[in-house]
Amino acid sequence: MNSKGKIGVLMVNLGTPDSPGRYDVYRYLKQFLLDKRVIDIPWIFRQILVRGLIAPFRSGSSSKLYKKLWTENGSPLLYYGERLVEGLREQLGEDDYVVELAMRYQNPSIDSALEKLNKQNIRELIVFPLFPHYASASTGSVHEEVMRLVGKQLAIPNIKMINSFYDNEDMVDVFVKNARQFDLDSYDHIIFSYHGLPQSQLKKTDNCNHCLKVEGCCNAITEKNQFCYSAQCHATSFLIADKLNLDRAKYTISYQSRLGPDPWVQPYTIKVLEELANKGAKRLLVFSPAFVSDCLETIIEITDEYQEEFEEFGGEHIDLVPSLNDDPDWISGVVKMIKDESKSKVTA
Repeated sequence: MNSKGKIGVLMVNLGTPDSPGRYDVYRYLKQFLLDKRVIDIPWIFRQILVRGLIAPFRSGSSSKLYKKLWTENGSPLLYYGERLVEGLREQLGEDDYVVELAMRYQNPSIDSALEKLNKQNIRELIVFPLFPHYASASTGSVHEEVMRLVGKQLAIPNIKMINSFYDNEDMVDVFVKNARQFDLDSYDHIIFSYHGLPQSQLKKTDNCNHCLKVEGCCNAITEKNQFCYSAQCHATSFLIADKLNLDRAKYTISYQSRLGPDPWVQPYTIKVLEELANKGAKRLLVFSPAFVSDCLETIIEITDEYQEEFEEFGGEHIDLVPSLNDDPDWISGVVKMIKDESKSKVTA
């Protein structure tokens, strides 16, 4: 072991209820939606909206969906997170690294994971949010919460934070490998469906007054849009499509999971499904590269809800390209990112 102590690695995903029961789903929704980075409206209105309307009423329907999602291993997002951490510990070894899993909302909490890391007297902390694309509501929220908790400590280690990994070659290669399990030529169209964000949040992270004002502004990463969630989503899609030799007319980039009346990033996946069905499309293949683990938004929203909607529009079948989950190549890719980060200069 390094005489100066180990490097702590905090792997953080969004979160999951402790069980699919309504009370646990209510607790999860309440903590998630009360985050000011998720619903960025004044505190009092957020409290009224979430505590008085969304969490009480949505917890029942969401509980039914989580019961469909739950497996013998529990929540897939938590299960694959644990499998990822097991693989990292095995490949990184115990001499120089200590790895812990946390969820931004619910359990295992960031606070409890940091406590375990601190007991190992770590000399450096690498914070690794498991979101390939930067967004204030996901990566930004994890970074803020970690700094809030670490700020309470008297002894604060060197801290490094991974911002995004939308162009990571190992991640792209696993999605490509998973896609090649399917006969790509048998599909009428391919969709890259990402979790949506309100347009207002994209604009607020834009310091150059550039967002949504320039046609095609998301088609290439530049200095002005380097933190743009949509631009990073486009970059991931283009990388996967290039490796699969997909013609640009063969695929569409869209966004799912819209909440509320305000405009979100477009086009909406549900609208794309309708338009494709109206044009005669019968079979679709869908990627969901915003998620490193299959979860409610992939297994239920795409293969269940969108399948039903697509059939109503006149389509026939939707297949989902599996996420990264516990693929050995993905785990090895994360190991490389961690080692590269541990060699870099401290940035926080």
